[in-house]
Amino acid sequence: MPEVVYATGPRRACVLGIGSHVPARRLTNDDLARMVATSDEWIRQRTGIAERRVAAAGTSTAELALPAARRALERAEVLPDELELIVLGTSSPDQPFPATACHLQRMLGADKALAVDVLAACSSWLYAASIAERYIAGGSVRRALIVGAEVLSRLLDYADRSTCILFGDGAGAAVLGDSTSAGFESFVLGADGAKSQLIYFGAAEDDDAHKPRMDGQEIFKAATRAMEEASLRACEVAGVSPGDVDLIVPHQANLRIIEAVARRLGLPLDRFVLNLDRYGNTSAASIPLAIDEALEQGRLQRGDRVLLVGFGAGLTWGATVLTWGA
Repeated sequence: MPEVVYATGPRRACVLGIGSHVPARRLTNDDLARMVATSDEWIRQRTGIAERRVAAAGTSTAELALPAARRALERAEVLPDELELIVLGTSSPDQPFPATACHLQRMLGADKALAVDVLAACSSWLYAASIAERYIAGGSVRRALIVGAEVLSRLLDYADRSTCILFGDGAGAAVLGDSTSAGFESFVLGADGAKSQLIYFGAAEDDDAHKPRMDGQEIFKAATRAMEEASLRACEVAGVSPGDVDLIVPHQANLRIIEAVARRLGLPLDRFVLNLDRYGNTSAASIPLAIDEALEQGRLQRGDRVLLVGFGAGLTWGATVLTWGA
């Protein structure tokens, strides 16, 4: 399968600051049970999700990303006009064009930053991190902002229980800078377009409605395999074993998938960051949102080695090992 695997060099990108933001409105499983034929028990058993956040009507993806970006900048002690690059990952852009990153650039006042979107579904933030890392490693950029932001609720069909129970809205962002002692150590990025129809947004042969569609069983098998293999390759390239990793932050899609990956890697589940019970699958936002929560909870310390791994429609996948700190 098409895949890029590489180790970073002596000059690499590190995370200077991270931030996240979710809408105030909670949509619980019981709320969904009043909208579609489902129940709290049915959803929890199959996904591990109890509730998700839903943006207010009319909220744009850029507007949801803005507080997360500002928080990341504040923590990094970086001003918007010091940014030279913004890469925003999303499956729910505000418009076909311009890029949602350009709207965010304007809102931040980051008028010196190149701004571009990337769409690799739930793997988008990892793809964005790799893009920014290459610019920083090459010396052409000193400060970059990478964002994952989604307003997936506007794409959902709340009469389709196979998909509407899964997704939530949210945003996560990180400011990257250069380092010679910490940061991203390896990247694994892949795509397999031959499986693009396992999960997609659009119409079907017997249904003209445009909405998310997926083959849940095949996605489960593909996701667990891809996340296991990408994790092992990312660790190998970084010169570590999975057991050496202090914390694993997986894409928050489904608890069963994460449990299966943990078993395959031979790691205890308590080493994984889990928040999908409260936010559901926030796609591109899920990994940075989970990192921010781990930091707030004191689970992430300077010098810790962290494995980030995700999987999404496309099919796409990605993994990276980084040492936390600047």
